[in-house]
Amino acid sequence: MRTETVDLGRRRSLGRALMLGAGIAGAVPLRAQKDAKAMSDQDILNFALNLEFLEAEYYTRGVTGRGLGAGGNVQGGSQVPFRNDEVREILTEIAENERAHVAYLRGVLGNKAIQYPAVDFVAGFREAGRLAGLGDDFNPFADELSFMLGGYLFEDVGVTAYKGAAALIDVGDILEAAAGILGVEGYHMGSLRWILYRRGERAHLTANAVSDARDALDGPMDLDQGVTTPGAQGTRANLVPADEFGRAFSRTPQQVLNIVYLTPQQNMNRGGFFPNGVNGAISRT
Repeated sequence: MRTETVDLGRRRSLGRALMLGAGIAGAVPLRAQKDAKAMSDQDILNFALNLEFLEAEYYTRGVTGRGLGAGGNVQGGSQVPFRNDEVREILTEIAENERAHVAYLRGVLGNKAIQYPAVDFVAGFREAGRLAGLGDDFNPFADELSFMLGGYLFEDVGVTAYKGAAALIDVGDILEAAAGILGVEGYHMGSLRWILYRRGERAHLTANAVSDARDALDGPMDLDQGVTTPGAQGTRANLVPADEFGRAFSRTPQQVLNIVYLTPQQNMNRGGFFPNGVNGAISRT
């Protein structure tokens, strides 16, 4: 896996290159977006179900070598040759949590739940690796570090997606449940960030490159944060990507789709990890 030093201007230059000609519009308040698109709580939960299915398949294939066996056309994924038992145990627990999220959302939605979307880990991670400068053949199932980088790509998106959804959900019980899932995704994100930080400079550079790629995809604002940040005495740990008030930041559904479709363009309804797009009412960037 090829790595490269990420200079201070890399994120902005990468963002400008990806967004050239994409016509990214200014941000719209989240509540105004829901009113304009008439998104229901059911729409939001189904949107979340697409993402939870993606995560559950990813982690389950990585720790067991098998998929969920619950429908959906999933390409790629194999058991990771773990070398550290503690890392394997942590990622096994994360896989269990993600499967539970899928089961919970399907239970709440009942017969209104979407069909599982088609997922392509092979093409998706090849493109993600290219955008992050990790090479054209990036395979997150090849080794522990690569698998954690793939999980890191998804977990930060999951946290910010649920944070953004909080402003869109009307029913109190559903909001409370979403907050509970947000908390678990935050634990996952913190665990992966800590492990990646402890792995040293190579892991720092690659994780920060993944962060740069996410940031270039989701719009012109500099939102994303890597596992290290510049400090007075050199780089320092950045395990909690928070704003100046200590809060997680939000992404709109469209920003989330830009990342998982691996394109900064608007009005796209497929790409990246979802070759046929996500299922449900919320499917376009």
